Amino acid sequence: MRTTLALTAAIVVACTTIGMSKERNVSSDGENATFPGNKSSFHGFDQYNFDLEGRGCKVVVPITVADGKPWVWRAQFWGHEPQLDVALLKRGYHVVHAVCGNALGSPGAMDHWDALYEYLRFEHLFADRAVLEGMSRGGLYVFNWAARHPDKVACIYADNPVCDFKSWPGGKGTGKGSPNDWKQCLKLYGLTEEEALAYEGNPIDNLKPLAKAEIPLIHVVGDSDVVVPVEENTAIIEERYKALGGMIEVIHKPTGHHPHCLKDPTPLVDFILKHNSGKGDLSAEEIVGDQNFALRGDMRNSRIQFEQKKVGHVAFIGGSITEMNGYRPKVCAMLKARFPETKFTFTDAGISSTCSDTGAFRLERDVLSKGPLDLFFVEFAVNDDQDGVYHENDALRGMEGVIAQARAHNPNVDIVMTFFVNENILRRLRVGQTTDSISAHSKVAEHHGVSVNNLAQELADLVNAEKMDWKKFGGTHPNDYGNTMCATMIRNALLETWAKPLTADAPPLPYPAVAALDEKSYHNGRFLPFSDVKTDASWQKGVPDWPNENNGAVRPRFKRSPMIYSTTAHSKLTIDFSGTAIGAYMLAGPDSGIITCTVDGEQTKEIDTLHHYSGFNYPMTLMFFNELSDGEHTLELEILENRRGRMKPGGTAFRALSFVGN
Repeated sequence: MRTTLALTAAIVVACTTIGMSKERNVSSDGENATFPGNKSSFHGFDQYNFDLEGRGCKVVVPITVADGKPWVWRAQFWGHEPQLDVALLKRGYHVVHAVCGNALGSPGAMDHWDALYEYLRFEHLFADRAVLEGMSRGGLYVFNWAARHPDKVACIYADNPVCDFKSWPGGKGTGKGSPNDWKQCLKLYGLTEEEALAYEGNPIDNLKPLAKAEIPLIHVVGDSDVVVPVEENTAIIEERYKALGGMIEVIHKPTGHHPHCLKDPTPLVDFILKHNSGKGDLSAEEIVGDQNFALRGDMRNSRIQFEQKKVGHVAFIGGSITEMNGYRPKVCAMLKARFPETKFTFTDAGISSTCSDTGAFRLERDVLSKGPLDLFFVEFAVNDDQDGVYHENDALRGMEGVIAQARAHNPNVDIVMTFFVNENILRRLRVGQTTDSISAHSKVAEHHGVSVNNLAQELADLVNAEKMDWKKFGGTHPNDYGNTMCATMIRNALLETWAKPLTADAPPLPYPAVAALDEKSYHNGRFLPFSDVKTDASWQKGVPDWPNENNGAVRPRFKRSPMIYSTTAHSKLTIDFSGTAIGAYMLAGPDSGIITCTVDGEQTKEIDTLHHYSGFNYPMTLMFFNELSDGEHTLELEILENRRGRMKPGGTAFRALSFVGN
């Protein structure tokens, strides 16, 4: 530690006891939002039943949610022998089920699983990796989905599992099989019987990606099982997985196919808790160093404001990592402990899923309009990396827009930019590479004199040194350990520089004004007033009737947001605007359409507004044009007829929370 022991102890206590300022404490929609659908009871816990993309889902919510929002995904036979589910609910795990009928782990069922995973992961900030639970034919689901997404699985519990559909329902071994289910299986997989007998995509054949991802397995089997014979299923898995270097435990019972689970599920609970916690013995405060924090300036301006004027506005902007109650309240607690006489206003401007371009366009509304800004924390590295439409130039224009606007608002504002981390960023940094988002944000930070908390590199260094792993950190949405690492790096750097002598009459030092790295960065980014948008009669301005809009989920923050929207093909609108760029901050839902955009009657683009995450109404900023000459322009937009061949079925809808200009 680089501050005094007494002050460190005080701040550690503060970080665990002091919450957000009540002046503005916006809770995370993803953390606290209730689930849609009908509520019922599951062994004393609240169960929600709802549809996602027209298919059933169930989520049971623990009374107290465990750190990092861990969850167990029950594949089949909902509510049957629920001992493990109930035990994990008591430990703070959510229990989840995708209603697939008798789909036998087929590709269509796996698509439904994909949609539910994305919904829970992005809309409710569930842990990156799920614990999979497969009983009997549920084994086909858990192993097939794990092979499809090994990076999304913490461990697998399989109970008398089907691991080869030739064994069951095919009955091509010692078991009698199930002729009707076998016919269903062939139909679902699109195979003839001859093709099915030669099929090499069963769980017993597809273990390599699981072993490579080091997914631990635990099986419970009845040695007298004649329905799903052990020697044709689990025994083959065990032999092959061990040969691949995988970790597997098998608990044998002197029973047949039933009963499933264990009367006392403690061995299963212990296995799951052990393999879902990660490695590393040092505390989050002890494990971090100072080599990956680049301090630019002495942060005196915010210190003078807090120490001498005893008022301060501290703002945080970013995506879900900022919106969730993670590193942000810990940093707020540190500031209140360091400056106990200061009246703070804390602004949480995190909005899940949003990137730096959205940040640049909404900065005035969400941060700068709240008053003079003294200390500013920014994070967009993860969303700029994983949104799927981002390149270095886009990330640079968005982030430079955020920083340039903040410094134009107050040349004295101290800024800390944090690089959080997803698995792609971690993988690249561990081998000495970088990503477009971190490269772009680093250029902006260096050029504009912004301090950088490179948490991503710190984690990569620690993982390479085998001091901790990704599970310990908690994933893309860090758990308490990962968020404490981040807050500690910020705390150590700020407290060290603030501990240096500073005279009572020391003046603030404005940061030097610098030219833009890219003249078309969004340094004048803004939301355009609805009155600037001229529409035909097919468009509406107001709050959509969401229950009747589409079958995609909508976050609570957007359910009452006014929009400009239409679901009618050939709807047209026009916007007169000035600047170099035009686009829309929009919700891309499952019925999103294809649009054509024409500027000044010359340049025309056709844009498919569906997004990879359009199973729900995904917020994003879509730029139509951002290379225009600086001046007056007119945009014409039209919704086209739907057509086949899109990434999802789509439709003819377009919903803009706002149009944006630079």
